[in-house]
Amino acid sequence: MNGLADLHRHLDGSLRPETARALAADMGLEVPADLPFRPGLGLDACLARFAFTLSLLQSPDAVARVAGEICADAAAEGVTTLEIRFAPQLHRGAPTEAIVDAALDGVAGRAGLILCGLYGEAPDVLQHLVTIAESRPGVVGLDLAGGPAPGHAFTLADYAPAFRRAAELGLGRTVHAGEGRPPAEIRAAIEVLGATRIGHGTTLLDDPSVVELVLERGVTLEACLTSNWHVGAIPRVADHPLARWLALGVRACVCSDNTLLSATDAAAELRHARALPGMTDALLRRAVEHGHAAAFRRAAAL
Repeated sequence: MNGLADLHRHLDGSLRPETARALAADMGLEVPADLPFRPGLGLDACLARFAFTLSLLQSPDAVARVAGEICADAAAEGVTTLEIRFAPQLHRGAPTEAIVDAALDGVAGRAGLILCGLYGEAPDVLQHLVTIAESRPGVVGLDLAGGPAPGHAFTLADYAPAFRRAAELGLGRTVHAGEGRPPAEIRAAIEVLGATRIGHGTTLLDDPSVVELVLERGVTLEACLTSNWHVGAIPRVADHPLARWLALGVRACVCSDNTLLSATDAAAELRHARALPGMTDALLRRAVEHGHAAAFRRAAAL
C-alpha cells in the first residue's frame, strides 16, 4: 500500500507520552496513572479523560507543539493523508482564533485541520468555528464530537445552520454518530446535517435502511477499532463491523482516534483491521483507498 490515511485523530488525545509528561511537569502536575482508556470504560468516562490532556494544551505554544508532533508521528507510521481534529474553544489560554492559528502553524501544511463543535454546545459556538474557518484554508472540515446526553438543551437539528454554512464554504462535514447509539443518529447526521463522513457509526448494520442511505450517498465511515472497544461500543475488537461494511460496499476507512489515550497508532489499527473475521487483503486495500479518497479538500486551498 502506498501510504496510509488517518482521517480521525484528535489533537487532545494524541500527545506523545513524553510531551504529556513534560507539559504536566511545567505545570507542577503528574500524568494520572489511570489516564489511558481501558476496555469497556464507557464513552462518558473516556470523555472525562480529556479534561487532563486539555489542561496541558491551553497555550498556543503547546497546541502548536502537539500539532507538529502528531504530523511527524503520523508520517513515521506511514500515514500520507492525515487530518487532525480538535475543539479550539476548549483551549482558553488565548482567543479561539489564535488557538486555531497555532494548530495550523504546527501542522504547517502536513495535515488538514477539522474544527469540532461538541454535542450540547450552543449552536452559536459552531457558527463561530465556521466563521473562523472561512478565512483559513488549512481548516478543511467541521465536526460534531462527543455524544448526546439527556440534559443537553440542543438536538442535532439545532446545528443544521452551521453545517449548511460549512457546506457553502466548501468545508467537509463529519459527525460522531452511532457510536454504540441507535443508527437513527447516523441518518440524522446525513439527512439533517449533510454529513459526508460519519465518525464511528458502529450500529450502522442495525438498520438496513440506514445502510441503504449510506450506500446511496457515498458516505464514508471513520472506523476506530481500539477506541470503539474502549468506549464499549463493541465488546471486542474482533467484533468490529468494518469487514462486513466493506463487503457490503460501504465506504469505510481505518483511523486511530486517540493515539495517547488508546495507546495505538495508524499502523496498529490497520493490523487490528486485517485480523477481523472476514477481512481480506483486497478489502483492507479498499479501506485505505477510501481514506485517501474521503479526505476533505477545500477549493480555496488549491
